[in-house]
Amino acid sequence: MVPLTMGRRRGYAVLLLVPLLAAGGCGTPEPPVGAGPTVTTSPTAATSPTDAATTGGPAATATPDVADQPATTAAPTPRKGLPHVFPVRARKVAYHPTHSAYPGTDIFADCGEPVVAVTDGTVGEVSRRDRYKKSGPQGPYNGGLSVSVLGDDGVRYYGSHLTEIAEDIDAGVRVRAGQRLGTVGRTGNANNVCHLHFGISPPCLGEDGWWIRRGVVWPAPYLDSWRKGGNREPAAEVAAWHRKHGCPTKPPAR
Repeated sequence: MVPLTMGRRRGYAVLLLVPLLAAGGCGTPEPPVGAGPTVTTSPTAATSPTDAATTGGPAATATPDVADQPATTAAPTPRKGLPHVFPVRARKVAYHPTHSAYPGTDIFADCGEPVVAVTDGTVGEVSRRDRYKKSGPQGPYNGGLSVSVLGDDGVRYYGSHLTEIAEDIDAGVRVRAGQRLGTVGRTGNANNVCHLHFGISPPCLGEDGWWIRRGVVWPAPYLDSWRKGGNREPAAEVAAWHRKHGCPTKPPAR
């Protein structure tokens, strides 16, 4: 475990780039056997356990623990060729190539292991308070403590279920690839299993929702590359999804 200076703060960070609805749950994850998958192609069907609370249904009406005003700041022009790194720094990590009914990846590692920025960018959303309750609205609070970074490549990288968030990480702060954002945890609906929920999505400025933030393209092929020191970039796939789907204003019906 790597020590990390953290701060305790009340309330929420004001969002500079995009609004936070503290989203993206994982249901009941089960750590896979071995060091990680060998899958190098994007899956088409989910195989990890499904949490019905995170896979659809109407948008929650409760007010999330985040800024709820749409951002008006325009996204920067995406850059190519940026460095990309694996989001968890730990000797022992494992992850499923698929997830529960929507694109995302649960990266299993010990609680307290560092979570880092995947690439250069700006912190977009921060949730420092765990407001998830099984009896409460399912969706907007599932991620517990979470951070997203709007990469300079135009892609949003979202990590949730954190134990702590680094003291200097706030909305609008510039970060570099590999910079510590927080630590692996089990907040939100992590079901007492230490892991990082990792999602890749477009920013959808001004029209955002937890159903987008939790992930729209499968991360595993990119994680496979980054873990081996490669630099596979998800920008083209994310942009193609965005052109096709736009920014959905509610979760997909089931």
